[in-house]
Amino acid sequence: MTIEHIAIWTRDIEAMKNFYLKFFDLNSNEKYYNPKKQFSSYFLSFKNGARIELMHRPDVSEILNTTPLGFAHFAISVGSRENVDVLTEKIRESGHKIVGEPRTTGDGYYESVIEDLEGNLIEITI
Repeated sequence: MTIEHIAIWTRDIEAMKNFYLKFFDLNSNEKYYNPKKQFSSYFLSFKNGARIELMHRPDVSEILNTTPLGFAHFAISVGSRENVDVLTEKIRESGHKIVGEPRTTGDGYYESVIEDLEGNLIEITI
């Protein structure tokens, strides 16, 4: 079994799409829009087939002002310690928040932790 995709509700779907495309070597489909539900989404695809779905609907965005239980973070593997360090620095230089500096964790992962534009945590790991 594998994870096919994760889905993230977002306030600003275009800015979030641009953030993920800029830093994580993803491809995007064309925007899907359902006018009846005012729902829009993008699927952003990694080369290995895993995907991130960004979703927006005005009424759901209003609810996002509180922190929901459940989703904690997701991790993106970049292949090496050097790639973790380089990408973390690139994200920092672009003015985005680094929550955890590159390090080896107690359970043996080499990782950094960043926030995307809307505060979702992403571990960048080997």
